[in-house]
Amino acid sequence: MSLLAAQNLSVTFRQDGRQVEAVRRVSFAIQPGETLALVGESGSGKSVTALSTVGLLPDSARVEGSVKFNGAEMIGAPEDALRRIRGNDISFIFQEPMTSLNPLHTVEKQILESLALHQKIEGPPARARVLELLHKVGIRDAETRLKSYPHQLSGGQRQRVMIAMALANEPKLLVADEPTTALDVTIQAQILELLADLKRAEGMSMLFITHDLGIVRRVADRVCVMKHGEIVEEGPTDRVFATPEHAYTRMLLAAEPKGRPDPLPEAAPEVLQTEALRVWFPIQRGILRRTVGHIKAVNGASVRLRAGETLGVVGESGSGKTTLAMGILRLVSSEGPILFLGQNIAGRSSRALRPLRAQMQVVFQDPYGSLSPRMTVEEIIAEGLGVHGVPKGQDPRAMVAEIMTEVGLDPATMDRYPHEFSGGQRQRIAIARAMILRPKLVVLDEPTSALDMTVQVQIVELLRMLQRRHKLAYIFISHDLRVVRAMSHQIVVMKDGDVVESGPAERIFEAPQEPYTQTLLAAAFDLRTIGKTEITAT
Repeated sequence: MSLLAAQNLSVTFRQDGRQVEAVRRVSFAIQPGETLALVGESGSGKSVTALSTVGLLPDSARVEGSVKFNGAEMIGAPEDALRRIRGNDISFIFQEPMTSLNPLHTVEKQILESLALHQKIEGPPARARVLELLHKVGIRDAETRLKSYPHQLSGGQRQRVMIAMALANEPKLLVADEPTTALDVTIQAQILELLADLKRAEGMSMLFITHDLGIVRRVADRVCVMKHGEIVEEGPTDRVFATPEHAYTRMLLAAEPKGRPDPLPEAAPEVLQTEALRVWFPIQRGILRRTVGHIKAVNGASVRLRAGETLGVVGESGSGKTTLAMGILRLVSSEGPILFLGQNIAGRSSRALRPLRAQMQVVFQDPYGSLSPRMTVEEIIAEGLGVHGVPKGQDPRAMVAEIMTEVGLDPATMDRYPHEFSGGQRQRIAIARAMILRPKLVVLDEPTSALDMTVQVQIVELLRMLQRRHKLAYIFISHDLRVVRAMSHQIVVMKDGDVVESGPAERIFEAPQEPYTQTLLAAAFDLRTIGKTEITAT
């Protein structure tokens, strides 16, 4: 008998007086000890399908069909029966642990709550069980972490705590909803290895939800491909990857940034140069706030960048990637010469820097958070013109229309608001906001990490086209080394604030010299090396 079986499952939401069908007649089954992957782009219905299995959808949802867990019907089951199953027999791990963990409770208290609710364990036995779970998921110095709050942990540690909470009651089915999307490649490798080990040790089944087919290939026994709320293809992982039958599956498998950036002309002028750039944050203690030390976020970085060139900056979270870029842009205090367009901007006041600000722009990671929901697209894109002025004889609305066309957006939509656009369209809006000032240097801080694979390919092509057309210099920050390889001429590898390796992209990717670089590349390009490389747990 299947552990979980869905038959003709449909989910409809009431929205603005109309019915929106999010899931359409979906059927699948998960056997004991099996991993089934639900894959597809954002909006395909993956998460809605998983949440509907245990009645976690809002009241606006109407669920039809059948979902049976261990032979018991879940659709229409009493709420107290569903509560006994949630977190006990079926546990969830979500994408972003910072939004799933309570910021006001310690690690110990949050795991204890789950034990007290489902197993009625309290006191010293419960604390011993918490320590056992933290050791099991690879948290070092577990005793010292019991009193830690979520913000005091790294991203990998937070995800491990989420896994410990999910395993607290020895579930039969673990639902992992994009559990590695927000993590660095090395941490991603650790989490996937941990889940695989725990699955074998505990004999669990797993429903793994992701848009990354590279992960699916490594973890899943069978795959269901979803599009517009329907399963368009299903089968064993090896068969689906080797001989995909549906055109949508073939498109997903082909959706990987390919190619290389255009060769750089030898006469390309230099846009940026730094020498031993440092960004140190003082550690202050006592009533008089004396400086007792420094956090060396960037410790002596030297970079050169020419027009039309992309410098890829890679490394794990906390390595100093974004801080390096912010120091170059003088958005945080830095020490060391910074030559931008031939001028040393180190030490200049904010007022003295303002004329150059239009020439240096930033595109951030999250297109949901970086755009004001209260401003129209026209107002967002034209924001820089309000600061730096509209070129003489130009019409701001016409300039917005022109740049929207260039980045692949319909100018007729400029009066709409960000929530009316998809994630990829929102990122195009963010790029248009930066490009309308016609900068010479653009910092791209994880510009594709929150996007589906197919949308990533589109954004990479757009950025390469804009670079080719306007001779843009890019600083491209990312933990996705596949995208970095498709974009970059030069690479800087950072670890703990230091540049551990740098050089031409082809040399770094084909013949990395440093063990840390080798570890990053192994984790990014071949997850089969999980467990074979020395990766420090965080």
